[in-house]
Amino acid sequence: MTEDYVLRVKALDVRYFTDAGIVEATNKVSFRLKSGERLGLAGESGSGKSTTALAILRMIKPPGRIAGGEIWLDDTDITRLSENEMRHLRGSQISLIPQAAMNSLNPVIRIENQLTDAMRDHGLNLSKVEMKERAAKALEAVELDPAVGRMYAHQLSGGMKQRVCIAISIIMSPRVIIADEPTSALDVVTQRQVMQTISRLQAQMGSAVILIGHDMGLMAQFVDRLAVMYAGRLVEIGAVKEMFSNPLHPYTRLLIDSLPRLDHKGEFRGIPGLTPSLLDLPPGCVFNARCPQAMEVCTQAIPLTLSKGPTRRIACHLYTNGASPKQGY
Repeated sequence: MTEDYVLRVKALDVRYFTDAGIVEATNKVSFRLKSGERLGLAGESGSGKSTTALAILRMIKPPGRIAGGEIWLDDTDITRLSENEMRHLRGSQISLIPQAAMNSLNPVIRIENQLTDAMRDHGLNLSKVEMKERAAKALEAVELDPAVGRMYAHQLSGGMKQRVCIAISIIMSPRVIIADEPTSALDVVTQRQVMQTISRLQAQMGSAVILIGHDMGLMAQFVDRLAVMYAGRLVEIGAVKEMFSNPLHPYTRLLIDSLPRLDHKGEFRGIPGLTPSLLDLPPGCVFNARCPQAMEVCTQAIPLTLSKGPTRRIACHLYTNGASPKQGY
């Protein structure tokens, strides 16, 4: 193993076994994450982004389960850990900044106690006074007054609640932070402030970050690499500058084209059609029904993931010629 990679996800399959049939929420998803790197997982709702994050955290609940693949944190395949082992790793080594901060905090426990509970649950050998001091520092790190620690969630604004969730996620200095659409319910100014806070803390700790979302503008500003998912499959991954300057997969191109542009004021571009049901995926490439460049082969064969340069991977029949099979994952 290359020591630079703090997280390696290999051929991850997550399935939900329902009365209506088997839902393939993620299909052979593979990527690697270096220490200190920022990776974006982008795509429309239902593409498998949050499912991938929950799988990394081992938080998939029945009727869902990890049906195949490996998730390596350094030298540990966390898919093989017991639930008790995973509970101690979750929060200390891999943490989550949840999407719904409004519903993620306990309404009847003071903020300070929610921070100290995280430390106590992971066996941090500190006195009560030391824990309170560390909680106060965590609040200051996310630009909140330590007095917030004596307050309850209902006394905080949406942006303050999100910052508290960030403070809880970084209290144990984790190796990997997963941010699941951390700005989705916030106004534009607060969104920028929250992302600046995450960026500053991540740089200070040297943690790797996985940012999940569908806001391609936010991805362009924040991440180093971008992975685009569609219907449970990873269709393209590469350096964010390359992805925006030269998007290869038609879906990536359409996502970027959907961004508002100053030279096209009042013109909004969407992606025609709907995401297919994961219970009834079309044959061949899952994007073929919506793809403006679809060919006959797209309706017949699932595209292989190919290498287009040292850091670029793409699953599209348009690039079958002149590309080589992917190297590793």
